[in-house]
Amino acid sequence: MDDSLLDIGEVARRSGVAPSALRFYEAKGLIEPAGRNGLRRAYRPDVLERLGMITCARSAGFTVAEVAAFLAVRPGDEGLRDRMTAKADALDDQIAQLTRLRDSLRHASVCDHDPVVECPDFKQAIGRVPAGI
Repeated sequence: MDDSLLDIGEVARRSGVAPSALRFYEAKGLIEPAGRNGLRRAYRPDVLERLGMITCARSAGFTVAEVAAFLAVRPGDEGLRDRMTAKADALDDQIAQLTRLRDSLRHASVCDHDPVVECPDFKQAIGRVPAGI
C-alpha cells in the first residue's frame, strides 16, 4: 500500500467523522477510497479536505443529496450559483428565526412575569418563531 494513504481509522480520527459515516458517504458517492490496506479501506489525504466540506455543508443543513450535487458540479454548470444563492437565502431565514428565538429566551430569563409564559412580550416573540425551530 502507498505510504501516503490513510486507513479508515486514521481518516476518522483526523476528520472527526465516524467510520460508519465514512462508509455511508462512500456508498452515496461523496468520497472514494483509493484502495485497501488488508481489509481496511484506505483513502488519499485529500479526502480530509473533502470531508471538511461535507461536514460544513451538513452542519449548515444541506441534505446528503444536495452535498452530492455540489460536489459533482462540472465546469459550465449554470444552476450551481442559483442553488447556492437559494440555500444562502434559506440559511438567512433560519438565522433570523433562531435569533428571534434566542432573544425571546434571553428576555424570558430576566422577565418578572410568573410564569414567564404569561409575559406578553415573550408570547408575542415566541408567536413569531415558526414551529419546528
